[in-house]
Amino acid sequence: MFRLCVPVLFGLEGIVADELRRLEFADVSAENGRVLFSGGLDEAVRANLWLRCGERVGILIGEFPARTFEELYQGVSACPLESVIDPHGAFPVKGHSVRSQLASIPDCQRIINKAAADRLMKSHAVTSLPEDGAKYQLSFNILNDICSLTIDTTGAPLYKRGYRTEATAAPIRETLAAAMVYLSKRRGDRPLCDPMCGSGTILIEAALLASNTAPGLARRFAVESFAGFDRQTTLRLRREAKEQIGPFEGEIFGSDIDPEAIRIAKENAARAGFAERIRLTRCDLANADMPQSGIVITNPPYGERLGEVDQARELYKLLGKRIQTGSYIISPDEQFEKHFGRRADKKRKLYNGMIKCDLYMYYKGGLSK
Repeated sequence: MFRLCVPVLFGLEGIVADELRRLEFADVSAENGRVLFSGGLDEAVRANLWLRCGERVGILIGEFPARTFEELYQGVSACPLESVIDPHGAFPVKGHSVRSQLASIPDCQRIINKAAADRLMKSHAVTSLPEDGAKYQLSFNILNDICSLTIDTTGAPLYKRGYRTEATAAPIRETLAAAMVYLSKRRGDRPLCDPMCGSGTILIEAALLASNTAPGLARRFAVESFAGFDRQTTLRLRREAKEQIGPFEGEIFGSDIDPEAIRIAKENAARAGFAERIRLTRCDLANADMPQSGIVITNPPYGERLGEVDQARELYKLLGKRIQTGSYIISPDEQFEKHFGRRADKKRKLYNGMIKCDLYMYYKGGLSK
């Protein structure tokens, strides 16, 4: 059994912890920027398959003070790396350091690599490490002079589901889109609409959740190449995940003014298996089909320059006039509520990439005045 670590976008810790508990993982605890739970490699695969809002899954192989390079070396040397990394495994090192005395990333990489090699050679009773086998990515995070060392089990980040090979400008990350759908608590046959859908990410994540489709079902994970890992485990977990997919009620639909965005959204929806279940239409916001009841979830344009900000705010005004049902809208604009026309029932701070945003949650409809 290991302590497994899921890095998350700030603001999503509670959601990911809730996901893990619903999946019946053990010893779940949320911290700033990450969520921890207990399990072995089988649990790592299952978490990679099913997590909608986490960024990746790592084995937390050690955590220790690292105020000097000697402390860093000794800390890594004490980590049971051999419990995961075989004598032929490759173990590249990457990471970062924040508010810590060890600021040189290349020097930290060099020290960690040497300490790991020394530990592995001693533990495996060998005099050399060819590194010609499976890849075990070592990742370090030194924060306030405390080093966390993990072995990645995911590979490409979990938001890379596989369905979005094309995207519009400034697309929302899949994990954040899934979190917005999760927070909407959509139930039953309530319609769900995104009237500024871009590449369709919010709509596709809604369909994945509604159909109980594991978001990682169409991709592979780094742990599957680990030496000694039972390949039958992956086959069994994928088979069980496929058996849990079911039909869903309620229309999921969206629109966008850009014909290229609609083309991309349709292709993405088809790759995700929802070509017939997600309705997509090209039209502007003024003429978009809006549900009289149900949910609107959208990521409207933000605008970076003055003229673009003014245009975005005009869209917010129009959005406030058109929406007559519950809505969940993400924006970095601190004046969003003013331009939308009413105060949110609740706000939640989230990060869209490096952009600090608020998710404005309106539980009921009602036209702005």
